[in-house]
Amino acid sequence: MSKLLYYREQLNLTQEELSHKSGVSVRTIQRIEAGTNPKGHTLKVLAEALNIEDNKLLEKDDKPADLNYSLIKLINLSSILFVCFPPINILLPLIIMFTKKQFGQLTKQIVSLQILWTIIIVAAFILGSYINSSFLIDRAYIIAFLILLVLLNIFIILRNTVEIDKNQRLYISFNFSII
Repeated sequence: MSKLLYYREQLNLTQEELSHKSGVSVRTIQRIEAGTNPKGHTLKVLAEALNIEDNKLLEKDDKPADLNYSLIKLINLSSILFVCFPPINILLPLIIMFTKKQFGQLTKQIVSLQILWTIIIVAAFILGSYINSSFLIDRAYIIAFLILLVLLNIFIILRNTVEIDKNQRLYISFNFSII
């Protein structure tokens, strides 16, 4: 099902009503609902008429039939095993994702979140070392801050797992994918 069709039906609009509301021809709406991606002005006016963000009409369906949400939860939770070893917390979910052929938007978002989190942890570790040597701040504060970051990552992983279980989506996600 196309995103345009989904959002149009959510508002109980016919193609003709959406055409009148947006100024886009019925034929163009039919082509977009058949699989053509809207671009430029058409994308903007359709999104405004449906009262949604532009990128919502461009997203691929997050719930294809071949996605196994139990596996997606496993991919998400696999990051927690190596949360203290940042590069491995990316590799294990990637390995599971590729071996089980779960290439949906959710799994890409999970891995992207861990990649970004790894960058943040490494930057905080390097910055902490610099602050410790330059400003003579007690090492205990820096270690406490790093532990807090790890605990925050664990919370994000667990919260996303709950959201995947309940609503088949992520609670914390991005509008972009790193992979």
